[in-house]
Amino acid sequence: MDPRPQTAPARIRSDIAHNARVWNYWLGGKDNYPVDRAVGDRVTGMYPSIGEVARADRAFLGRAVRHLAGDVGVDQFLDVGTGLPTGNNTHEIAQHTAPHARIVYVDNDPIVLAHARALLTSSLEGATEYVDADAHRPEQILRAAQPTLDLGRPVAVMMLGILNFVLDTDEARSIVRTLMAAVPSGSHLVLTHPTLELGGGGNEAAMRFWNENATPPITARSREEFASFLDGLEILEPGIVSCSRWRTNPREPEVAQFGAVARKP
Repeated sequence: MDPRPQTAPARIRSDIAHNARVWNYWLGGKDNYPVDRAVGDRVTGMYPSIGEVARADRAFLGRAVRHLAGDVGVDQFLDVGTGLPTGNNTHEIAQHTAPHARIVYVDNDPIVLAHARALLTSSLEGATEYVDADAHRPEQILRAAQPTLDLGRPVAVMMLGILNFVLDTDEARSIVRTLMAAVPSGSHLVLTHPTLELGGGGNEAAMRFWNENATPPITARSREEFASFLDGLEILEPGIVSCSRWRTNPREPEVAQFGAVARKP
């Protein structure tokens, strides 16, 4: 059976490229349309390492979740900006280590919602839920998560490649502050974000092309801006690095995507 979408529900635009589907294409998935592949190929032509960024971001997710579920003992995950399901989703990694782990996925993209059933597979001991909510409305996210997550116990808030779609940096900081204020000491924030640093200068033209031809618009941020999202938190070693080098071989080639994990004291 072909897993690709055969019909387009009302909210799904198949005539314009969308990040969730293009990212899926770069990761080798099939949940995308011709327009997504065309834009994805153009971006790759302008910035050939974009596929490496996508794969490094996904690998970072795996290392971060395994560390938090295994070494730290966090058993609740709020994954904001889930994207389309691929292999090694947050719940699969967390529940492999901690079968009782509870995961809430958050996204407001309709094609992600259409594929949510692929995410909603949980271990018998744990729970996995999907909520249709907008990252710009953190209070809505928290309300929707509460039936599944106990916000009185530590939660890992996962925000991988999502704040880059919040174009106003002050608003992005406010979103992070609201989410982290609602969870207790011992909670963690897991972030990745594209940058024009770390060799990413060539990505500027590709981002400009993206913003003119796809949705939603995207922005890169500096190390200083990225660090501001972690204010008040204890940044775990090795600090703010290319996500490809977070707790892996330090000789691993850098990608132009910051990654960090931080603990709420």
